[in-house]
Amino acid sequence: MDKVKRVLVYIVKDQAAPQRVQFLQSVTGFFSDGEDQVDVSFSLEDSRFLVSRGAGGPGPGTPLKRPSFCPIKHLSAAEDVPLDVQQRGVDVGVAILLQTANQRVLLTRRAQQLHIFPNVWVPPGGHVEPEETLLAAGLRELQEETGLHLRPDQVSPQVLGLWESVFPHMLSRGRPQRHHIVVYMLLLSSLSHLQLQPSLKPCPAEVSASVWVDRRLAAAIVSSMDGEEGDVCVDELPSRVSVTQVSADSALTQALLPTHVFTRTAPVSGPDVERVSTGTKYALKLWLRSLETPELRPQTSDL
Repeated sequence: MDKVKRVLVYIVKDQAAPQRVQFLQSVTGFFSDGEDQVDVSFSLEDSRFLVSRGAGGPGPGTPLKRPSFCPIKHLSAAEDVPLDVQQRGVDVGVAILLQTANQRVLLTRRAQQLHIFPNVWVPPGGHVEPEETLLAAGLRELQEETGLHLRPDQVSPQVLGLWESVFPHMLSRGRPQRHHIVVYMLLLSSLSHLQLQPSLKPCPAEVSASVWVDRRLAAAIVSSMDGEEGDVCVDELPSRVSVTQVSADSALTQALLPTHVFTRTAPVSGPDVERVSTGTKYALKLWLRSLETPELRPQTSDL
């Protein structure tokens, strides 16, 4: 059915054979009976991403979450979704939270010309290719997008959580066109962000800016969770954040962005805005939690 072989999501229930997830089927909803978060176990086998309910080992399961406004959750009919889209299945992506020795993580702003989530801040990442491990895919995407080349023996990988991502992000913005399960992987580097910065050479076709997020900025970002009520907390933060801009010819310049850009919420209608993606906010929330209780990080044996 697929012209190009892709790594797709499969559901494993009880002792039954794995079943490929349909494009208009919510993986989170299948395992959670309608709730927006559930603990699952997963593995990558024979270029299939297998997901099952609960923990697969002695430790806690891995959290899988979708936003409350997930389009698949609220889609009542499939008539407006083209048949070729409905037959796509659910793709798998990996996003890298690169944590420096001084506890900062790297976010990049997607290039304006990209068709999916343009001008939105996310960690480096992309699709998992057939025969790749999750770690290999994450390191490849990190290098392709940022120029940072890290070997597997230079990082300590751990999976923070899974995110069910759909584009467009709300039904009010159009019918679903893309459906992914994103694996948020934490990589611990022994270098500080100041040591890594000189090696940063973002690809202008994919990245228009980058920023090293510290704990205070991350806390402010997650205080503005999309689809959830709450006060945005920017106490003691400067009014502007230093970022690295990327020009079309790959030149890098320093600039200041208003802090409120990073605490904007996803708009229901009208043009999208520069903001941190909902899935990234979820990942940052898990990252902050891991700093407080590192022993509770989910462990994954096959990355």
